[in-house]
Order: sequence, then structure tokens, then C-alpha cells
Amino acid sequence: MPSPAVLVVEDEETIARAVAYSLEREGYTTFTAKDGAEGLALAKQHTPDLVILDLMLPKIDGLEVCRTLRRETSLPILMLTAKAEEVDKIVGLELGADDYMTKPFSMRELMARVKALLRRVEMDRRAAKVSPGAEPLRSNGLSLDPSTRQVKVQEKSVALRPKEFDLLAFLMRNKAIVFTRDSLLEQVWGYEYAGDSRTVDVHMRWLREKIEESPSEPKRLLTVRGVGYKFEG
Repeated sequence: MPSPAVLVVEDEETIARAVAYSLEREGYTTFTAKDGAEGLALAKQHTPDLVILDLMLPKIDGLEVCRTLRRETSLPILMLTAKAEEVDKIVGLELGADDYMTKPFSMRELMARVKALLRRVEMDRRAAKVSPGAEPLRSNGLSLDPSTRQVKVQEKSVALRPKEFDLLAFLMRNKAIVFTRDSLLEQVWGYEYAGDSRTVDVHMRWLREKIEESPSEPKRLLTVRGVGYKFEG
């Protein structure tokens, strides 16, 4: 079985070399790009299993690279940046980055996050396989079929990202049970470290926009103030 491939898009040569070296020591195949344009080209050429993406890049910045990759693929993106402002972190997550680390960072922690994200890739691949006999989930005009990974609202198909589907399926299977954000990160994303809870909030907002009649006044995906989320319906 081939080793997972990781694309590192980083214009600081010292950091790029250090990250690539650490990844190769862990057994990963690596590709490196020094700007956003080269990063997009290599992503298309090699179809990596994960992208480590710097925010501040020449030619095409990391946010635009993230936006383009997310439009074309569901591969996980771990964003790196020298900026610590909350707005940059939130924008990255809004665009679809799966995780976020601020420079300077621990190489050991970076490797731990890479491993966790790649485990998520494997979980997604398994979940995408047809599961004969899996019972569809239904609730007040909303239907979700685990076998075909199709979702319909009032018989109209709704296109969901892989993790949106997984999050909705998990909550529907556990109707009326309240889950914290950290619990959802662990159960749905498979994180074994303290992931950023905004990832859950962003995916929940995306889901509400797609399956709720009024996203600002949801009837299915409810917030339990001070705790987390639950599914009702």
C-alpha cells in the first residue's frame, strides 16, 4: 500500500524543508511548492492526501488556494500562518480549512495533527463505500441515505460536503442527544487532540443553510446554549 502523500505549500524555504523532512521521517511522500500557483498545479498533478498550506504566499495567497482546492476537492487542508489574529483563523475555517496552526509551531504537534487528519481521510473513504442494508434516516421531510450518501429535503436533493453529511448523519442517529463541540470533533472528525470548535460551528451553519427552512431559526439542528448541538425533528 503506497504511503500517504502530503503537499507542503510554503514560501519560507527553511520551514518547508523542515516540514518535508519530518514528514518523510514519518514515512510520508512529500511534494513542496514555494507559491500558491505552484501549489495548485502540484495538487492537480499529484492529488495528495493532505495539503499543508501557508496563508501568506506569493502569486496566489493561501486563502485563495484554499478556496480553489475546496471548490474542487474534499481533501483535508491544514493551514499555517504567522498571523495570530482571530479574523484570519475564522476566514480560513470559513473557506474550508480543516485545521489551523500559528507559527512558530511544534513539529511534534504538526505531525500529530497530520496523522489525525489522514485518519479522517481513511474514515471518509470507508464511509463513502456503499453499505448494503444500511437503513435510510428520515425526519419530517428530511431523508438521509447512508448507502448512497444522498440527502433530500421535501424530496429535493441537497448537495453536502463529506463532513457535512457525516455530521448530519451522526446527529440524526442520535436524535435529541446533546453533544459538545469537542465531542463532535472526536466522533465525526476523529480528532485525538484539541481541535478548534469553530470547525463544528462553521459546518453547522453550512448545514442549516441547506436543510433548514429558516437557517436563523432552525427547527432541526438546535443549539443548546453553553453546551453544544442536538438534532430534533
